[in-house]
Amino acid sequence: MNARAEPQLLGQLSNRHLDSLEEEAVFILREVAAAFERPTLLFSGGKDSLVLLKCAEKAFGTGRIPYPLLMIDTGHNFSEVTDFRDLRAKELGAELIVRSVEDSMKRGTVRLAHPGESRNVHQSVTLLEAIEEFHFDALIGGARRDEEKARAKERIFSHRDSFGQWQPKAQRPELWTLFNTRLQPGEHFRVFPISNWTELDVWQYIERERIALPSIYYAHQREVIERKGLLVPVTELTPPKPGEEVVTRTVRFRTVGDITCTCPVESAAANAAQVVVETLTVEVSERGATRMDDKTSDASMEKRKKDGYF
Repeated sequence: MNARAEPQLLGQLSNRHLDSLEEEAVFILREVAAAFERPTLLFSGGKDSLVLLKCAEKAFGTGRIPYPLLMIDTGHNFSEVTDFRDLRAKELGAELIVRSVEDSMKRGTVRLAHPGESRNVHQSVTLLEAIEEFHFDALIGGARRDEEKARAKERIFSHRDSFGQWQPKAQRPELWTLFNTRLQPGEHFRVFPISNWTELDVWQYIERERIALPSIYYAHQREVIERKGLLVPVTELTPPKPGEEVVTRTVRFRTVGDITCTCPVESAAANAAQVVVETLTVEVSERGATRMDDKTSDASMEKRKKDGYF
């Protein structure tokens, strides 16, 4: 993208629709506070959860978010993201609860097939343990319907049974912004206030609201390996295999998660405005372009969600 094209494309974009999306998110966040006794907001330090946090600030006021923040940590997260998570929670004066997959491993509730297995899928176990520990009845997440096919089946208020499982055919209708929030003992809801946002909407909102993000969301130099059509970051957890060539590329992350399954993309976008322009041209979803664990099968995400995944 040349320097002249960028302002021209940005000038053609209107972000007035963001007002409607923000208003919907604020309404849902307030509805959760009114309808549930022990809600929590899932907060990883990633871009979607930071957008959600910004909407929560607008819903209740800075420093007045009425529910704690919850992070399920695999122990294999990028330090840039977890450091930013801690900083942002401290700035807001918000209660941050962190529960670790490693603790579940020590309890024996999570067992890896081999030491190098990704811990990403095992977050479901730790999450359900945290729900039981704190008796959460609603978990607010930053998932969007455009991320992946299984996510498109979600309601905004997504019911989970007493085993924490999601049944797509048993979800409740949502008409005229009326939400059925009745629960039986042991059940809970996952709530997705930015369901109707797209990746482009998120980046336009980040640019408009000047939301600070972890540095890895923008262009930087990183050693990577080309593997199965993805750029795998070279780390202690993802070393090169025999015969693979390590190269240095200018990259950024479209989404962040467990190091063992999250890949960057080549990009020179150094700020939110440049990412907005770049996002206009992409043809592959952010998960499809950057997540190794979503490459295994089309049904993998749906199965994980039925087992309690985010």
